[in-house]
Amino acid sequence: MERRKKKISRRAFVGRAGLGAAAFAGVGAIGEPAEAQAPRSSAGSPIPAKWDLEADVVVIGSGACGLPAAIRAADQGASVVVVEANYDIGGHGILNGGQVPLGGGTSAQKKHGIVDSPEVLFKDLTDWSVVEINGMPEYRYNDRAVQRALADREAQAYEFLVENGVVFDPDRAPGVSGGHAIGISAPREHYAARWTKGQGAESPAGAAGTNIYRPLENSAKKKGVRFLLNYHMDAVVREAPSSGRVLGVTASYTPKLQPGSTTPMRPFRSDGVIQMAAATVTVKARKAVIIATGGSSSNVNFRRMFDSRLTDVYPVAGEPYSAQDASGELAGMAIGASLWGTANQTLERNGAFRKRPVIGAQYIYPVWRPSSPIFPFARASGLQVADWQDVILVNQVGRRFYNELAEGWPYGTHHGFLDPYVQGDWRNMRRITYKPDGFLDAVLAPNEGSHPPDFEAGPIWAIFDADAIRREKWEPTPPHIDPKFFFSAQTLGELARAIRGNPYQRVDMPPAGLEATVARYNTIVDFGFDPDFERPNPTHTIQTPPFYAAWATPVVHDTYAGLRINMKCQVVDIKGQVIPGLYCGGESAGGCSQHGQGRCITQGYIAGTEAAGERSWT
Repeated sequence: MERRKKKISRRAFVGRAGLGAAAFAGVGAIGEPAEAQAPRSSAGSPIPAKWDLEADVVVIGSGACGLPAAIRAADQGASVVVVEANYDIGGHGILNGGQVPLGGGTSAQKKHGIVDSPEVLFKDLTDWSVVEINGMPEYRYNDRAVQRALADREAQAYEFLVENGVVFDPDRAPGVSGGHAIGISAPREHYAARWTKGQGAESPAGAAGTNIYRPLENSAKKKGVRFLLNYHMDAVVREAPSSGRVLGVTASYTPKLQPGSTTPMRPFRSDGVIQMAAATVTVKARKAVIIATGGSSSNVNFRRMFDSRLTDVYPVAGEPYSAQDASGELAGMAIGASLWGTANQTLERNGAFRKRPVIGAQYIYPVWRPSSPIFPFARASGLQVADWQDVILVNQVGRRFYNELAEGWPYGTHHGFLDPYVQGDWRNMRRITYKPDGFLDAVLAPNEGSHPPDFEAGPIWAIFDADAIRREKWEPTPPHIDPKFFFSAQTLGELARAIRGNPYQRVDMPPAGLEATVARYNTIVDFGFDPDFERPNPTHTIQTPPFYAAWATPVVHDTYAGLRINMKCQVVDIKGQVIPGLYCGGESAGGCSQHGQGRCITQGYIAGTEAAGERSWT
C-alpha cells in the first residue's frame, strides 16, 4: 500500500531547519583597533520562529556598496533595511577624497570629449599585457565575468549618483589623480565637488567623500530605506547549513562608546534610524541579503591568509572610525560561499599596503583632526613629513633597512601610464620603465629581533633630532603626536630604551645598536654617498639633542579578495552554484583588482537591482 506523503508548509519547513556554524572573528566594540577585537561565534543559532525585523532586501553595511544597493533596491519597489555596525552612515567611503573611478562612457567623459565605451573598459580591465613598474600583472587575475558586469554598468552607476544628489565638479574633466587599476585607455576618475562646510559631525575625516555619501544617505531615507545602526551582523541565516535559500541575518548590539564613558556615539542624523535596545536581533529578508561589509583588512588572521607577514603591528586605513573585519566573508563562507580572487590580494598591489607621509600617531590614514568626532579615539593627527631627508627609518632593533626616500608602493596604472598603449599587445610589458621598489618588502622582513611564533618584523620608527624639528616646523606635542607612538630623549641610548613604551615594540631596541646606526648615517652624510641603501644625496646629520623617535609603520589598506560572485553579484558556493537570496559587492567580493570606490558603487547598483527582482519566499 502506497504511503501518503504529509504536506508541510514552507513556514513549517523553515522553522525546522537548522543554521550551520557561522564563525566570526575580529570585532569587539566598533572602532576598536584590530588587536583588541575578540572573536565571537554564532554557531548553532536556530532559524527564528519569529523575526524582530523584516524587509524585502536586507543590506549589510552602509558604505560605498551598501548605500547604492539600498537605494537601487528601493527604486525597484523593494522595502529595505540596512544593518550597520557603526554609529553612523557612510562606512569607509565617507573617509575618501571624493574621487570616483567610473568609465565606459559617462556623461562627464562625453562632455569633455573623452572617448570610452563598455567594450574598451572591459578590454582594459582584463588586459593580460599590462604590468606595474614592479612587474606585477595589473589585470591578469581579474574574474572576466565580474569585469564585464562592471564595464557594462559603470556609466549607469555614474548617472545614478548624479540622480541621487551627488554633485561632481562641473569644470574638472575626468582625470587620473587617485586612480589605480581602472584601465589605461581613457581618464576615468570623476571628482566630487569639494566639501565646503568644514569638518564636524557631518564629516568624520573632513574629506570630500562626504559630498558623495551624505547625499546618498539623504536620498535613501527619502525613498523609505531604514537603518539599524550599532548592530553588527554575526550570521547569515540559511534554510540548511549548505543548501536552500538565505532567509535573513542575526546581529548583535555593538555601540561605539565615547572614550571613558558609557554614552554611545550619535549619528549625524537620526531620522530613518530604527530604534532598538535588544542585545541581539534577527532580520528577515523576504527576497535577499546583500553583503556590503567592506572587506577584511582589519581582521588580522583573515588578512594573513594572503600575506602571513601582516601581523597586528600594522594599522589599517579608516580606523578607528570604520573597521574592515571580514564579517561578511566569514558569514558567507560559513554557509558554503567560496573565497575568490586571492591572487590579487597576495600580489604587491598599489593600495594593499602603503607607506604614509605621516609619523608620530597610530592612525594616520586619513589624518584625524582635533575637530573630528573621532579624534578622541585616534588621539593624534601626526606630523606630516615634507622632506624624508630629515629623518632616517629604522626597524625594531634600531637598524636602517632601505632607502627612506623610496615611494613605498607601485604607482598603479591609469591613462597615460604607457605611451603608446595597444590593448593586449605583448609589447606593452616592454614599454614600462621597470622600477622595482622593495621598500615594503624590506619593512616586512624579519630581523635579528624577530622571535617565535610569527618572527614578525615589528614597528618602523622615524629617527631625527632637534634640527629636523625646526626644518619641518613640527610641533612635537599633543594633539599632533601620541605619547605612546612618539618618544624623545637627550641621548640616543635613552631614546632606544624609551621606545619600549610602545605596545607594539615587543623587543628591547639595543641602545648601542641605535647609536651605531646614527653614527654610520652621519658618516654617510659627510661622505655624500650611501653605500648601504643608495639613498640619493643624504643631506642632514642627526646630532643635535633632543633626539626623537616617531611611529612610521606602513598601513594596510584595500581588500582585493572576497566572496565569489557572478555578473549579477550573486554569491557563488564552493561547488560553483549560486546561493539563492545572497548577494555581495565591493571589497567583500573577490575577482577585481580595481582600487577605489567605483567598483563598490557599481556593484552596489547591480546587487540592489537584482536583489529587488528576487521572488519573495513568504
